[in-house]
Amino acid sequence: MIDETHDPARTSWVDGANGHRDFPIQNLPLGIFSDDERGPRGGIAIGDRILDLAALAGSGRLTGEAQAAAEAAAGATLNPLLALGASARRALRRQVSALLSDPAERAQLAPLLRCASACTLHLPARIGDYTDFYVGIHHATNIGKLFRPNDPLLPNYKHVPIGYHGRASSVRVSGTPLVRPSGQVKAPTADAPSLAPTRRLDYELEMGVWIGGANPLGTSVPIAQAHERIAGLSLLNDWSARDVQAWEYQPLGPFLAKNFLTTVSPWIVTAEALAPFRIGQPPRPAGDPAPLPYLHDEDDQRSGAFAITLEVAIQTAQMRGQGIAPLRLSQGPAANMYWTAAQMVTHHAVNGCDLNPGDLLGTGTISGPTRDGFGSLMEISRGGADPLTLPTGEIRTFLEDGDLLILSGRADAPGRVAIGFGACSGIVEPAR
Repeated sequence: MIDETHDPARTSWVDGANGHRDFPIQNLPLGIFSDDERGPRGGIAIGDRILDLAALAGSGRLTGEAQAAAEAAAGATLNPLLALGASARRALRRQVSALLSDPAERAQLAPLLRCASACTLHLPARIGDYTDFYVGIHHATNIGKLFRPNDPLLPNYKHVPIGYHGRASSVRVSGTPLVRPSGQVKAPTADAPSLAPTRRLDYELEMGVWIGGANPLGTSVPIAQAHERIAGLSLLNDWSARDVQAWEYQPLGPFLAKNFLTTVSPWIVTAEALAPFRIGQPPRPAGDPAPLPYLHDEDDQRSGAFAITLEVAIQTAQMRGQGIAPLRLSQGPAANMYWTAAQMVTHHAVNGCDLNPGDLLGTGTISGPTRDGFGSLMEISRGGADPLTLPTGEIRTFLEDGDLLILSGRADAPGRVAIGFGACSGIVEPAR
């Protein structure tokens, strides 16, 4: 639903909010922060400030569902707010947008704003379960070609949204260092595996889908209702140890190659904020099978994708030492997904699996068809065969210690104020 909160003419009295790259008043993403005053609680990003939702709940400036939503967000996680569903989020968004755009509210609301640079950001929700999908068809094709040049996609790929159950305990917020993981590896020429730090450390450019509401165990989520279960999106980096993955992934899929760390951006850009940026799902190529009826909905096909541009950049320790800015590795649209977020939700629950508030779904790596849009170094370097040369003369096939990896994303559409997701970054530290 597009309403007055999306009005491109709406401005805020908050200093620095108007024209902010990520968090103008048209965004108002949700997160959890702490500062010197007190511990973790809910907040809304506006420019370079955070509106304290616990303080707002006690201010008397909200009413009805919006007040209930702020109270639900006053604790250390957003799970209670996500449990309330879209109506409560929408009510909170509308009243906060009105307050932050009305100069008459400045005197009462300004004391509730915190300087973001003085705050610590936390995971926005307690993640009960994390599932990673594989819906980036170009990534699936590129990776498949490295192992099966003549038949890169497995037979089930275009029939079913492929996914695996990830590790929720090791999902961390942006800025968390990545300690180089160890695992079993086996070189093609080796007689036996060995335990060693990974030498083929990689990133994966993904989006995170945050679940709102709940369905009881044994019930499904019809595709026409699945969008109501998507509370919002964030950026997600599914760090991967490719040499560990190559040895362990058959027959049950990734395990230690993936579960050492997953990084997410700290702010949930809500489904309500993203309403103006919904676009049609790219049509399937001629000859591709139609999805089974439980996965097809005309409205979802018309508006189930998002006009979001994703980008990855790297900055090595040597680049930082020489004052060289991060180098963009790739850029491309988030719409390079064979399945929509709603189809992911519906398929996940079709067997009666319960999806709960704060659950997290990863899209899988979102790549484009060409090297400038590839979402991993595995693709960019063609499995290490085509090294990347950096401005310092350094060579990269995979990530080295000291490398800083930065994901960013921006939603934009004609006639709309663009909104962003904030950074999703991490620096590689040596194995311990």
